[in-house]
Amino acid sequence: MFRGIARSTSMRDISLRGLLSSSLLGACILHSPLAVAQSFPSRAVTLVVPFSPGTGIDLLARTLGPKLADRWNVPVVVDNKSGASGNIGSEQVMHATPDGHNLLVTATSFATNVAINSAAGGLRYDPVKSFAPIAVLATGTLTVVVASKVPANSLAEFIALAKKQPGALHYASSGNGTPQHLAMELFKLEAGLNMIHVPYKGNAGAYADLVGGHVDAMVSPIHTAAPYVAGGKLRMLGVLGAERTPLFPNVPTLKESGFPKLDMEVWYAMFAPRATPADTVNRINTDVNVLLSSNEIREALVKQGLVAAGGRPQRLADLVALELARWPQVVAKAGIRAD
Repeated sequence: MFRGIARSTSMRDISLRGLLSSSLLGACILHSPLAVAQSFPSRAVTLVVPFSPGTGIDLLARTLGPKLADRWNVPVVVDNKSGASGNIGSEQVMHATPDGHNLLVTATSFATNVAINSAAGGLRYDPVKSFAPIAVLATGTLTVVVASKVPANSLAEFIALAKKQPGALHYASSGNGTPQHLAMELFKLEAGLNMIHVPYKGNAGAYADLVGGHVDAMVSPIHTAAPYVAGGKLRMLGVLGAERTPLFPNVPTLKESGFPKLDMEVWYAMFAPRATPADTVNRINTDVNVLLSSNEIREALVKQGLVAAGGRPQRLADLVALELARWPQVVAKAGIRAD
């Protein structure tokens, strides 16, 4: 009798152990990187934009969002988490589940913030160690513009004027530590100029004072400067890209003007949390590239003053590495500190 009970109990234990083993095996398979990649997307995808609504990067995210939703057959939501020059939104994505359903859509300051914040104890995230690069989404040309009152019709004339009056000229920026601010400081270092920085909270105030002649110069995205230049309210002296812009083909690059290090653009890109499976990253990269190659998206970006980019994740990784190497010395020499 007791042997029968023992045998029955033993068989039940074996069955339970088998069921438990199967459950554990299923759980392991379910949570493996391959399974996560194969299940993407399984729910709504959030594009975290670490800047306020209406900014260039926000418009870009809202341009791509509906198209990604169509491809993935799930809702794609844009979530603006502004503050701390983009750091708050970046930290949110860094801590998100690494399954592709929370993505960071950000801009150049994602990398330049490292140099700006080094003296203040650094950032809580690492652009390389905390994120998986997905794709460069778009790039924008920067340009040097001056107020109409400034007696300089070329970059050489402006440099001569600034050297003749050290400390007398003032330049505006859309904010301390922004790419426009850093670009002008790099220009100052390369040209040996002494000009005073006047930071504003955004482009609106900066442009109002530049057009009004209260400040003398500014580095600006070309699409923002274009209407003022076309209207004769500002003068464009050079572009910071590798090539001349078709919008103003007669305006030389700063490289042509003798400054080979002044080849830079603003850029917008997409990242995922670092541990996101490679298959998921590649899936998102492929779909993003398909959209960026479409005439509809390219034309929409042109209206925003942007050029569609794309490419493999390594292109973005290389771009971040370039920015991380470029700016610490500039920031240190210029004495730039985080607000």
